[in-house]
Amino acid sequence: MRYRRADTKGGTYFFTVNLAERRNRLLVDEIDKLRNTMNKVKHQHPYKLDAMVVLPDHLHVIWTLPVGDNDYARRWMLIKAGFSRQIPQRERINDSRKAKGERGIWQRRYWEHLIRDERDYERHVDYIHYNPVKHGYVERAVDWPYSSIHQYIKRGDISKNWGFGDWHGDEGAFGERS
Repeated sequence: MRYRRADTKGGTYFFTVNLAERRNRLLVDEIDKLRNTMNKVKHQHPYKLDAMVVLPDHLHVIWTLPVGDNDYARRWMLIKAGFSRQIPQRERINDSRKAKGERGIWQRRYWEHLIRDERDYERHVDYIHYNPVKHGYVERAVDWPYSSIHQYIKRGDISKNWGFGDWHGDEGAFGERS
């Protein structure tokens, strides 16, 4: 089956990528392996990393691809495979995956969304940075270590109180409403 995917060359995309076992902590437990794999793929197949958060069992990211390039599927395949090769095989693997020679670490599919405009971009960046609070891992977005929020604060794009206390965002929507 062929899935319809957005295919704008040089586009900016929001992704959600999940582990197969949603109660797993693999992504934060093996964060250095994930970072190294993503950097290796980025070196071979460039993209601009606009925003990212890594949670124990899933991640959200915004990439901007180079002009003339829309092959994010190859990048995700390489990231998933490269990361998986570094992890000892302890996960359950169903018959379907065994038959295809697949590991059972990642969900096969992922969610992608082509960013439409500046407002859409801002809402998805906010969603990414607020996600650890939404899932109850921290009370303040700045307290989650695996987030691009720290670069946004360092650059002065947002304050360290963003998403907490006296900060008033878009009614807490953070990209969840259309």
